[in-house]
Amino acid sequence: MDSFPSFSTLIRTASHEQHVEAETSTFMSDLLGGRLGLDAYARYTEQLWFVYEALEAGAGTLTADPVAGPFIRPELFRLGALERDLEHLRGAGWRSTLEPLPATRAYAQRVAECARAWPAGYVAHHYTRYLGDLSGGQIIRDRAERTWGFAKKGDGVRFYVFEEIANPAAFKRGYRDLLDAIDADDLEKQRVVAECKKAFALNTDVFRALGEEFRLSA
Repeated sequence: MDSFPSFSTLIRTASHEQHVEAETSTFMSDLLGGRLGLDAYARYTEQLWFVYEALEAGAGTLTADPVAGPFIRPELFRLGALERDLEHLRGAGWRSTLEPLPATRAYAQRVAECARAWPAGYVAHHYTRYLGDLSGGQIIRDRAERTWGFAKKGDGVRFYVFEEIANPAAFKRGYRDLLDAIDADDLEKQRVVAECKKAFALNTDVFRALGEEFRLSA
């Protein structure tokens, strides 16, 4: 019997430290603890738009790719929900004030680069974003609803609501099966794991920049 861990397990365990660092950033802790205002939440949502625009703008060219293609699932797409949230948070002219932080720009550029030139690397970013949204994202939604009074699963938190995924646990199991079946040799898998770590680090950089912008007075 093969005792080696599956690729999905390998990715999860190898990137655990970076994942925890991203989740426990000062900005996220302050935001979820209700210590920051609605403006900080809106600014964070704006930054997400740039990352998902890069993820989803590149998705169309990857549907036929043998490595990335199986992961391109329209029911995961978040851009439409993000735009509805931003309209609710910033008003009808939300696009005119949309501005990426330098850390966000670097993150989005890396996603776009992988989408264009390295499908397996794109999968690393796809995994860290969408599976995170289906998991920890639900905690953010719950806190945001309670802190700022958004309607349950309504405007302002639609980004976290996957209406077309009836059973998130089953979906995540299927996603991990796709990871385990990925057509890549061991060296390429190691590169994908490294890219997952990079994705979490890029995300943490965005949190750090937001933390600088929304620094609580001591």
